[in-house]
Amino acid sequence: MTVPAHQIRADFTADTVTVYQAYPPEIARAALAAGRFVPPFKRERMTWIKPSFRWMMYRCGWATKPGQERVLAVEITRSGFEWALTHSCLSSFDRDRYPDRETWSRRLRASPVRVQWDPERSLRLAPLPHRSLQVGLAGEAVRRYVDEWLVALTDVTPTAHAVRAALDAGDDPAAEALLPPERPYPLPPDVAAVVGAAIP
Repeated sequence: MTVPAHQIRADFTADTVTVYQAYPPEIARAALAAGRFVPPFKRERMTWIKPSFRWMMYRCGWATKPGQERVLAVEITRSGFEWALTHSCLSSFDRDRYPDRETWSRRLRASPVRVQWDPERSLRLAPLPHRSLQVGLAGEAVRRYVDEWLVALTDVTPTAHAVRAALDAGDDPAAEALLPPERPYPLPPDVAAVVGAAIP
């Protein structure tokens, strides 16, 4: 079955959706101990969340890149996730979404959320023809993320290492079996229109 070029795929329940972030150990340890994001996490910085585990693995090198040695699965409310997308702006101009560059530029300056579509990754992190969504939160969106949307934090660094070990051993089926389950996310049509996402 052909995957739409722009489709959100995620691990989700009736009320929550899981996104991933990679952090240095000191930020991850403090967050896991508190059950929420606390210093040295900085609310003032844009924070990027990713619903694709494989794209997160591509970004952090299976939790080996400096400053990205710990990977957290962050379960947030679906209402919060959809609020973020509703209030987002694409990080680059798209003539299908905006009438002109000036309109896009104004929205980019005003929006607390940026989104971009990057090539999804295979199990071995090769680029695929369809895309994966990255969501950048700033300002009000970070505050809501930390104080209102967060439901649970889980350290999935061991999963990252186990998948990588299976791949290094040439056991792709075992690696595949360790991946979190992801399926097309049913965005409301009005929200899908904001980010240009296909609706399952």
